[in-house]
Amino acid sequence: MLFEYIQGALESAEYKKIDDGTWFAEISGFEGVWANGKTVEECRKELVEVLEEWLILKLRDGDPIPKVKDIEINIKEVAAA
Repeated sequence: MLFEYIQGALESAEYKKIDDGTWFAEISGFEGVWANGKTVEECRKELVEVLEEWLILKLRDGDPIPKVKDIEINIKEVAAA
């Protein structure tokens, strides 16, 4: 499920070549998730890493995480026995 979520989020990523010849990417709706690289592939790889770290922080802090392609990520509390 996590893999599908990340892949779905990456499908909405927007890439653009900037003036210095490097690539910039961001994902709309994911504040603070952006990357920069010398090539599109390097930029995409960094974007995946940033998104993974962003998700970990959101889960740790209990912050809301946007739904992607009908996939929701939530932590459910389980009662201890």
